[in-house]
Amino acid sequence: MEKIPFSHARNVFSRAKLRSNHPHARPRTSLERKADLRADFTASLVVFLVAVPLSVGIAVASGVPVELGLVTGVVGGLLTGLLPGSSLQVSGPAAGLTVLVFEAVREYGLGALGALVLAAGLLQIAMGVLRLGRWFRAISVAVVQGMLAGIGLVLMAGQLYALADAAPPGGGLANLGGLPGLLVDTLGSADAMCAVAVGVGTMAVLVLWPRWRRGARILPGPLAAVALATTAVAGLSLPVARIQVSGLLDAVQPPGSRDLARLTEMGVLGTVLAFALIASAESLFSAAAVDRLHDGPRTDYDKELIAQGAGNTVCGALGALPLTAVIVRSAANVNAGGRTKASRVLHGLWLLVFAAVLPWALEVIPVAALAGVLIHAGWKLVPGRDLARLWREHRGEAVVLVVTTGAIVTTNLFEGVLVGLLMAIAKAAWETSHVHVETVGAKDGVVRARVLGNANFLRLPKLLDELEALPRPGHGVELDLSGLRHMDHACRSALSAWAERNAAPRGAVATGPPVGP
Repeated sequence: MEKIPFSHARNVFSRAKLRSNHPHARPRTSLERKADLRADFTASLVVFLVAVPLSVGIAVASGVPVELGLVTGVVGGLLTGLLPGSSLQVSGPAAGLTVLVFEAVREYGLGALGALVLAAGLLQIAMGVLRLGRWFRAISVAVVQGMLAGIGLVLMAGQLYALADAAPPGGGLANLGGLPGLLVDTLGSADAMCAVAVGVGTMAVLVLWPRWRRGARILPGPLAAVALATTAVAGLSLPVARIQVSGLLDAVQPPGSRDLARLTEMGVLGTVLAFALIASAESLFSAAAVDRLHDGPRTDYDKELIAQGAGNTVCGALGALPLTAVIVRSAANVNAGGRTKASRVLHGLWLLVFAAVLPWALEVIPVAALAGVLIHAGWKLVPGRDLARLWREHRGEAVVLVVTTGAIVTTNLFEGVLVGLLMAIAKAAWETSHVHVETVGAKDGVVRARVLGNANFLRLPKLLDELEALPRPGHGVELDLSGLRHMDHACRSALSAWAERNAAPRGAVATGPPVGP
């Protein structure tokens, strides 16, 4: 939920001033360290106020006790915040995994969630040790945008039911298909209409709050929206559902031996892989964004991947939600003046104090208000402007984005991302296989043709069509393949056969590049 679309991130990057971080900077004085601590203390309070409603809302949307969202936020602050990697980005539960967590809990049960997250954390640590962190930057941006859009659509479809105090029927397609019935049921129920009014009011505050700059500097938008909705519901005694709290110790349930034994199942292993890859990609994309927002140390991607893995390992051991680094909390940290990792560690401490001392405060929050926060966040994940720009400038990228989104909505998050990656690879292979035929000259009735570019099986039909269209004033064609940078086995065999059938009397196929693997 705390992710933002790449178009917004690029706008932030363009406004940010990127300064160099000299490796031999002078040590900080005691006065400077005190100033840093004061700035980090203030920033930690701002991040804490942002994190509380979002952590609770993500837990509700994931179908788990609300305390587990706070537990993940605590681990993200106190453990991941202490580890090396990125200096200012903040970790916690995020919308990127909400859909996947909901599906996993529905299919395997809440008890298995801890085992899934623990195994995903260990896999992340292994990837960091193997120095695979930097390779996540090679993922197509269109696939990532499509993943975020798919998450946003599925998240909004599910939270529309919570907006009316109703239970969603199932997965993405089932939720979308049930919306007409939800509309009819809502219009026929005064209580449901009341809940919808609370949720819509929450979304209105989220949209309008940033325009009041003075208020936005004092109180984060999500907290202001939830606080106003809670006050209105309590003051008017509205008949809407509230958050249910069972207690921090009761919610924390470490995975048992039976849950860990399920890790040998193929379906469970696929879910673990999805957790690890998607959480890692979100965290490292967020790290790249945060590095553009401050002039502190740059992120070490492999160390950050290990830190995220350590956090998820502990979250799994506690039976909590998976964590990722998220841009909204991180940007709030930077904008509030955070200077060192102390700000994110302190934010985790405030979350721990709140979860241990004031959990009853959550029971007054209306579910519809949190649904409004999540619907607003889901809408921000859909890159409408980016899609229009991509369609004008790079239609192939727009197709990859739309296909990835559609696959996620119609199947699930993991399979949808795999479809998107395959589409991106196929698109890249198609675009890099440019090949064309140049007619060098025609003399003595012989056409001398030169083939240039990269010849692979994807472009073989087009290449053969061009060769067949060559003018043949005399006896045949002399084919020169020395201008090819790459030629696979299928092309070599087809071109050799074509040259033999259409060879000039003294013509020969010139030696081309080696056949690719």
